[in-house]
Amino acid sequence: MDSTKSSATMTGPVLVGTDGSDHATRAVRWAAGEAAARNRPLRIVYATATTQGGPYLSRQDIQEIDEFAERVLGEAAALAHRIAPAISVTTAACEDETTACLLREAGSDATIVVGSRGRGGFASLLVGSDSLRVAARSHVPVVVVPRGADREPAGVVLAAVRDERDGEALRVAACLAAREGASLRVLSAWAFLENVGSMATMFDGVDRLAADQATATARIVAPVRKEFPDLTVTEHVVRAGSVPEVLIAATADADSIVIGSRRRSHPVGSSLGRVTHTVLHHTHCPVVLVPHS
Repeated sequence: MDSTKSSATMTGPVLVGTDGSDHATRAVRWAAGEAAARNRPLRIVYATATTQGGPYLSRQDIQEIDEFAERVLGEAAALAHRIAPAISVTTAACEDETTACLLREAGSDATIVVGSRGRGGFASLLVGSDSLRVAARSHVPVVVVPRGADREPAGVVLAAVRDERDGEALRVAACLAAREGASLRVLSAWAFLENVGSMATMFDGVDRLAADQATATARIVAPVRKEFPDLTVTEHVVRAGSVPEVLIAATADADSIVIGSRRRSHPVGSSLGRVTHTVLHHTHCPVVLVPHS
């Protein structure tokens, strides 16, 4: 079940999924801090998936799963209260699988927070299948918190901008930066004939294309500069052989990266765009995915 599309300004409640793993604990920490910064409630959800395993689970199995879920939820709620004592924290154990639970609980105005991995799957995969499915199907903002997200703050929110469709994602990044007292770094990485490598410099018009990209980026950023006059905003337009590589490198010096979530209609593989998918797998900081209108 998909969430209903709404404004992506990230001012609503915060919803976080947990399974008791270290990755989920990092997500709970981030979500609690975000709920406190917004002065909004936090809801913590554990997906038991007992409806899927119903035919193969005994009554005792289900009882043990439910008891484990309650214990994990209690520990997560206690952690959230220690981080942000003033916020309202509620918990829920959901019988469906993770994606369906989180999308349904999120409704039309929550922000979903997930860890980069859970307990299941292959340890070599950097982003778990549940996190990818939530990111691919959600119509509200999704934050994926990777390993290492609890490092010292860099004081920078990074916004990946490609065209006018990223205007709302850019505004979300500006709101995050303003609230955190950070600066906003707008990064527009574009590829020109990336398959011919350094030969691209031999073609006429590269300088003109670069200038056009810089002008387009400045036009997208202008409304944010006007709305947030006290926010330090820098623009970086980079011609890159690999756009994901440039974005991933930039996340090493950022507290979060905000990306407008492009969706592919291809029936095979993830519906997330190639750049988004790659950044999710290799980012150094939390990734905030803002669905395009």
